[in-house]
Amino acid sequence: MIYIDRELSQKIERAEARSNADFVETRARLMPEVGAAWIEVGGAYAMFDGVESPLTQTFGLGIFEETTQEHLDEIEAFFQKRGAPVFHEVSPLTDPSQMSLLSTRGYRPIELTSILVREIAGDVETVVRNEGITTRVISPDEVDLWAKTSADAWATEHEGLAEFMYKFGGISAQCAGAYPYIAELDGKAIATGMLYVQGDIAMLAGASTVPAGRNQGAQNALLTARLKFAAEKGCTLAIMGALPGSQSQKNAQKNGFHIAYTRTKWQKMG
Repeated sequence: MIYIDRELSQKIERAEARSNADFVETRARLMPEVGAAWIEVGGAYAMFDGVESPLTQTFGLGIFEETTQEHLDEIEAFFQKRGAPVFHEVSPLTDPSQMSLLSTRGYRPIELTSILVREIAGDVETVVRNEGITTRVISPDEVDLWAKTSADAWATEHEGLAEFMYKFGGISAQCAGAYPYIAELDGKAIATGMLYVQGDIAMLAGASTVPAGRNQGAQNALLTARLKFAAEKGCTLAIMGALPGSQSQKNAQKNGFHIAYTRTKWQKMG
């Protein structure tokens, strides 16, 4: 039994923030023209990865320290200086007063994310559902293959995102602490999955499957492979995020994950 409390939320939020900060640092190294940067304010990580990036926001606001007007002043100035909107991902285990504080400063909730967790044992069960599917961590010279497979999967459902996701995937696959996994069906790449290792926390992300490869068991194979690898790396807890009620959430729950809490994304309006 995993008990959900403020201490666990701090651990989860810091692991995700650290992984995203690694991404921002990798972006700054590989694409300096973007001006990617991050700062820590009141325990929260405020990240700028470009105006359109989903990582341009904060993680951990109010979970490590009580959020003050001064904290928000500094964070808002960080984003506004770069011409970016201001977003905060907020754990429900923060003090309830934070909702009032954000509301009085012109924020409103715009999105919910289910944070799912499961314990990792050394004997993660391997479930083979399609003998033709193999999974592996890519080699350094396969970054382009991983990014293109991921982008091709996203492009079919989100028109106009192909180029953005291709570049995003190329950064993801080169981050510190990242293990980019690929699934192949009869030797052809059909799906991707990312594993980030932060201490004893394994964060799963980057799940995508090209249309021709769907309903073949690729994501289940990738999930099992990443959990086994994480266990070998000494991880004891796996985490992931999903839209409430989504197929991703259902797939995670079928594989031993349960909802730890639902996080709220706030946006400063005007």
